[in-house]
Amino acid sequence: MNSSLLKTASKHGKSIGLFSATALGIGGMMGAGLFSLLGTASVHAGTYIPLAFLIGAFAASFSVYSYAKLGATFPSSGGAATFTVMSYGPGVISGGLNIFQYISYLIAAALYAAGFSEYTNTLLGGNLSPTEVKIVGASIVVLCAGINLLGTDIVGRAETLAIGFVTIALLLYSFEGMQAANISAFKEAGGSINGIAIAAGILYINYQGFGVVTNSSNAMQKPQKELPMAMFSALILVTIAYVLVSSATVYLLSPEELQRFNGHVLANAAQLISGKTGFIVIGAAALLACAAALNATIFAASNIASDMVSTVSVSQTLGQTVLKTQIRGLSASALIVIVLILIFPLAIVGQMASLAFLLVYAAVTYGHLKVRKKTGAKQWPLWCAIAINLYLFTTLFLNVLETAMGSAIALICALVGSFALEGFYRKFRGTKFDI
Repeated sequence: MNSSLLKTASKHGKSIGLFSATALGIGGMMGAGLFSLLGTASVHAGTYIPLAFLIGAFAASFSVYSYAKLGATFPSSGGAATFTVMSYGPGVISGGLNIFQYISYLIAAALYAAGFSEYTNTLLGGNLSPTEVKIVGASIVVLCAGINLLGTDIVGRAETLAIGFVTIALLLYSFEGMQAANISAFKEAGGSINGIAIAAGILYINYQGFGVVTNSSNAMQKPQKELPMAMFSALILVTIAYVLVSSATVYLLSPEELQRFNGHVLANAAQLISGKTGFIVIGAAALLACAAALNATIFAASNIASDMVSTVSVSQTLGQTVLKTQIRGLSASALIVIVLILIFPLAIVGQMASLAFLLVYAAVTYGHLKVRKKTGAKQWPLWCAIAINLYLFTTLFLNVLETAMGSAIALICALVGSFALEGFYRKFRGTKFDI
């Protein structure tokens, strides 16, 4: 998730145009989950991973519609945290949802950190022990938290350049992969309807970054026109890239190889195309993508309520405790991400991240129905967003219950605990217990 444009515009009071907002969306979605989760998705989708990406994009398109309408009507750097308050009011529901959104960002950050450590180990020949891999993941989290404290424009420009390198590397990989693959000998394998749906749910995390564009809506001159165009343009361009990359990959590697190289599939596929050079270039692109996404996700998580703390419309719990100061917010965010890295493996944290955001998008869009007359949104896209997100959530959650019950229970505890914590904190502080 690339937040450099947003930070720079906010700092200098500059407006963000259509091109910049589209670039922000592409940076928010491009790369990190793609590098880390192809192997996990192939377990369920077989060679139909490109179709799973298309289904994920189709599902995301309805949420993009909802968020674009909300962002244009309620422009704010608070983004989705603002939408919940506008839809549900400043009570326990919006506060609990915002806490859960905060946790969702931290889970996504843990995915990116785990992906970074996995590719680091791959580039080093796979010689790191499991403990050393975890240490690498924790170290990059600490580094990104420190970078966010600096908040310099240099860091922002470096992040933008990193995403540019990643995008070019992936496009070259797709083109050369298609040229090198023996497409005539390709055979479809695996991928039941239910399996493809599960894979679409797993890969959904690759699209969650579209929400960052709404945080720039208050810096746009014409958000009603520019925000929807930017969000849909970014979604279309990123989807094309994902389908091209995943198609080249399934042509190059068998389903067994996809699963064996889980966590670093693209680097091994690139090695088939260009040898050691391809392996290193894609490995480096993966490190940059994961680090850039981790850096910006920690920024988003620790500042999810910064726009609204002064108006007391944010979660009382977050605004008056965890996010009260930047240092406290970053420290708490980094600590929780490190704990998640230490406890959960890459595949599990990826599934948890997708589950969390599928639920968040469904909840935010349901709240949108309450303010639909203000936003001018049509009902049917909103109901489609809710139904599709909940379907993918249910399908993936049932699979996680069978394969990793502990992570499913952890996610439910996070959801229930978010609302319980908000409710108890409001009651303890004597705040009116609004619903």
